[in-house]
Amino acid sequence: MKERLNAVTMRGKPLTLIGEEIKVGDKAPNFEVIDTGLNPVKLSSYSGKIAVIASVPSLDTPVCDLETRKFNKEAGGLSEEVVVLAISMDLPFAQKRWCGAAEVSHVTALSDHREANFGLTYGLLIKELRLLARAVIVVDRHRIIRYFELVKEIADEPDYEAVLKAVKECVAG
Repeated sequence: MKERLNAVTMRGKPLTLIGEEIKVGDKAPNFEVIDTGLNPVKLSSYSGKIAVIASVPSLDTPVCDLETRKFNKEAGGLSEEVVVLAISMDLPFAQKRWCGAAEVSHVTALSDHREANFGLTYGLLIKELRLLARAVIVVDRHRIIRYFELVKEIADEPDYEAVLKAVKECVAG
């Protein structure tokens, strides 16, 4: 499996990502994760939908908490043809508890903890930590990647405005 040295940092410390880097224009690879009920979920489960995939290290950290709450708020005003997925290595039980406590209802929390299938397939698995890097991917109805942002410093937030612009372009187009 390909390793990308110094692909991201955590508090300035360089980290290695495992897997091939995805790019805008690529067909979004399918992946399998599990939901908070321990059921398998694939990207293909959302066929015909526009998917916003927020890859986060852990919902129980301040920036991931803030990011997921922000996407939850924005998702409430988006078209019904848009799904927002927050994928982390958190256990499904912790994700379910966090979503309940945070009153997150417009974002679907999914766990990659079993096999890191999403992280490896999308090149977002941090080798040193076995956590996912912070990234946002927008996939159109035809499973083409229309937006990809790898946040270089994982303690930083993504560019929400750019994500929402890409989503609106997918809805309109």
